[in-house]
Amino acid sequence: MYKRENYLNKLLAFKDQREIIKVITGIRRCGKSSLMKLFQMELLEEGISKDNIIHINFEDMKYDEIDDYKKLNSYIENLITNKNNYYLLLDEVQNIEKWEKVINSLRLQGNIDIYITGSNAYLLSSELSTLLSGRYVELKMLPLSFKEFVEFNNYDENKDKEKYFDEYLKIGGFPGISLVKNNEDIIDSYLSGILNTVIVKDVVQRNDVRDVSLLENLIKFLADNIGNPLSIKKISDYLTSAGRKTSSETIDNYIKMLESAYIFYKAKRYDIKGKLYLKTLEKFYLVDAGLRQILLKKGYYDYGHIIENIVYFELLNRGYEVSIGKIGSLEVDFIAEKSNEKIYYQVSTTLKEKKTFQREISPFESIKDHHKKVILTMDNVIDNNYKGIIIQNILEFLLLRR
Repeated sequence: MYKRENYLNKLLAFKDQREIIKVITGIRRCGKSSLMKLFQMELLEEGISKDNIIHINFEDMKYDEIDDYKKLNSYIENLITNKNNYYLLLDEVQNIEKWEKVINSLRLQGNIDIYITGSNAYLLSSELSTLLSGRYVELKMLPLSFKEFVEFNNYDENKDKEKYFDEYLKIGGFPGISLVKNNEDIIDSYLSGILNTVIVKDVVQRNDVRDVSLLENLIKFLADNIGNPLSIKKISDYLTSAGRKTSSETIDNYIKMLESAYIFYKAKRYDIKGKLYLKTLEKFYLVDAGLRQILLKKGYYDYGHIIENIVYFELLNRGYEVSIGKIGSLEVDFIAEKSNEKIYYQVSTTLKEKKTFQREISPFESIKDHHKKVILTMDNVIDNNYKGIIIQNILEFLLLRR
């Protein structure tokens, strides 16, 4: 089993901190259950008895009879036979109504280290956050990054990396896709299955969506406009003009549902000069490139925005908070921040034309602070520094060790 070291190490860092509940979130099939299995293997290798590891995956039919929180509590309590330390691993726990009552009760016992996964942000609703206030940590999981994709498939990153990147853009980073990647029909079926399951279970059923057709049109519109500044009104007006009469309120609600299911991620705009977040013209990014191929069937027709999408999630993978920068009338593609670090990024397919080069560096020249500034491009870069601005090949950036 491929070890996703970045996530596994974060999980291990919180091992035996029993007062803190570890919550792993992310879109379905991104690898949360596999991470739980890897963690369980680590526990066994440390000599922890399998009798002291309780692992329940609520997607597994053998647990169908556990259909409410009281049965869940009873099932777990019967497995805890002594005062030794136990490790409780619950996959897709949101399937059990009022599951948080069980978690909070077990946490108070003091000898249970609790780990849970979920495919919907409602897992950490305001009510639960209040109940577990200061007593949980969230680990946000994504499909495979490009570097993970290369390692997962045992590719040599020093050879044919452009070919592997094209493959990654086509089929995406869901771990299971690599098992069927040589059969295009199965790939389409696999990705369509993920998309349909997420839409039906984590959006439509969970939120009792009445107008499924409108929701599907909205998903395709957002997928078609990744990286474009959008307002709720603009989206509503477009769908209405296309024959899908709706309101800004409905669109706003539907987008929140899609964000909660981890299909789309929203990047806010930040006024660098005014030092404040703006409330309009945000950008949306789709969690996986393969899903975009399924939704639109248009290939790489919008290559610039596709690679921008990839860079956005790479920055999230590296633990940054990511926003869009505004400086006067100019725009910086990404502001990446964590701890005391801030980096400005521009993403451009090529810098070979003088006009394009000037367009990309102009926002940087308007920023008066001294934080790191980077332009990422698909060009083979020879001179990687221009007046203090780093110019880097995108594939080399994505394949960096960290």
